[in-house]
Amino acid sequence: MRASQYFISTLKEAPADAEIVSHKLMMRAGMIKRLGSGIYTYMPLGLRIIRKVENIVREEMNRAGALELLMPVVQPAELWQETGRWDKMGPELMRVKDRHGRDYAIQPTSEEVITDVVRGEIKSYRQLPLNFYHIQTKFRDERRPRFGLMRGREFTMKDAYSFDRDVAGMQKSYEAMYAAYVRIFSRFGLKFRAVAADNGAIGGSGSHEFHVIAGTGEDALVYCPQSDFAANIEAAEALAPQTPRSAPAQALEKTATPGKERCEDVAAFLNLDLQRTVKSVVLACDREVDGKPANQIVLLLLRGDHDMNEVKVGKLEGMKEGFRFATESEILQAFGSKPGYLGPIGAQGVRIIADRSVAVMSDFVCGANEAGYHYTGVNWGRDLAEPEVADLRNVVEGDPSPDGKGVLAIERGIEVGHVFQLGTRYSEDMQATYLDENGKPQLIQMGCYGIGVTRILGAAIEQNYDDKGIIWPASIAPFTLVLCPMGYDRSEQVKAETDKLYASLQAAGVDVILDDRGLRPGAMFADWELIGVPHRVVIGERGLKDGNLEYQGRRDAEAVNIAAADILSFLQEKLAA
Repeated sequence: MRASQYFISTLKEAPADAEIVSHKLMMRAGMIKRLGSGIYTYMPLGLRIIRKVENIVREEMNRAGALELLMPVVQPAELWQETGRWDKMGPELMRVKDRHGRDYAIQPTSEEVITDVVRGEIKSYRQLPLNFYHIQTKFRDERRPRFGLMRGREFTMKDAYSFDRDVAGMQKSYEAMYAAYVRIFSRFGLKFRAVAADNGAIGGSGSHEFHVIAGTGEDALVYCPQSDFAANIEAAEALAPQTPRSAPAQALEKTATPGKERCEDVAAFLNLDLQRTVKSVVLACDREVDGKPANQIVLLLLRGDHDMNEVKVGKLEGMKEGFRFATESEILQAFGSKPGYLGPIGAQGVRIIADRSVAVMSDFVCGANEAGYHYTGVNWGRDLAEPEVADLRNVVEGDPSPDGKGVLAIERGIEVGHVFQLGTRYSEDMQATYLDENGKPQLIQMGCYGIGVTRILGAAIEQNYDDKGIIWPASIAPFTLVLCPMGYDRSEQVKAETDKLYASLQAAGVDVILDDRGLRPGAMFADWELIGVPHRVVIGERGLKDGNLEYQGRRDAEAVNIAAADILSFLQEKLAA
């Protein structure tokens, strides 16, 4: 490839709406162009990277025994209605009508469509197991698209679906896909971590997320340095404290705390450790009894320095049907006080659930259900009834690992892949069955496996950049090597040596681009450092006088001189490494 015949459109400054590093650098490097909110055109440089990502994904999926097909972007509403997700997905699901008024979805995912395909094709146990995948455009109508390709509305995704006779078969398929994902992300050249995760809107039983480690990641990843335990913070269990509750040592007192509504402010005012305080979170569960609204108010109690985990709360009995934060009027009606001074003492007709850490507290501080007042010296059993206890909080660094092998640490990650054990979540709703050895119909066991193809680009940059620009891993770089001749249009010697090396590299199968645009060295180098090509060779008259060319890796601080006669073997060794 010659740069003069390619399209290179770099910018010195990023557009004002570019927020994070990957967004800024991709825009500056001319890899993407914004078309609308969360919608981008992939320019030639960006598309080359996407195709390299897709090729690695495709090779490993094929190696794992998956079969490629292609499902449509536009899907009939009837399929989504069969599984109940037409309503459950909410406004993220883009809905459209055709000229006849029929409803369709612009797919954010393809569980319904692939299940429909399989239920029409699979009749016998002899046809299982199966694994289909496709690489296709997806659309999710994000409320607030941001961060370029990291949270856009239109994106490219690889999703695969396995179909098995029984749970053991599904788990075997899941393990094969998990192993394929490890190979895929290893080939990308990225530092990543696989963590146990919540299934969320997809449904099913077990799942793992694959995260690229980056300080700008939106997700908190919990792991134990002393063991193999790793989980998304949503799925990480906070173990109950091992120390028993201490006996009461203080009298219950109603203490004035004027204007102190936050636990941090109350602790500072009373000169107490924040861990001695208990925060109140009030939720409402909208229900109907005999056709009439009958909302249940739930009071969650967490230690003052802890945060509520909504996923865990949503799995509690009575909360699985959904909950929301209570309104101020609902709180006033239930507690007789505005938020900021709420507590469990005297609360009537309210379900009270205490986090495990709160259940072992003694002599703690909580709201008195009266503006300007908190109770101090509060104790379970003496001052209020023993609570319902559950794991309600996010873990924090230093918590004991759930596997009992150490303490937890936390790092940030960008989710780029997710594998699910779906079980019969979709086959049951859509009656996808097969006939077993005895001729009896059985539900097909399913798995689902996704990779955010275009998101990989943003994640890779967030992990690999410097003040000059992007540093692509060689496997997904737009070009592996760039040749930068000094005075290509003015020096016959430089041109001849460059063309000779260019031809040799092409013959050796190296993905090389020759910058023959005639730019000044500073501008030429700045372009390729911004674009992030991993390897660079400079050909100039001064070096050629000594029989040398200049090599510099994108991460190298200094260039090195290499004999022109040895440059091809040197580069082949570098690229192989």
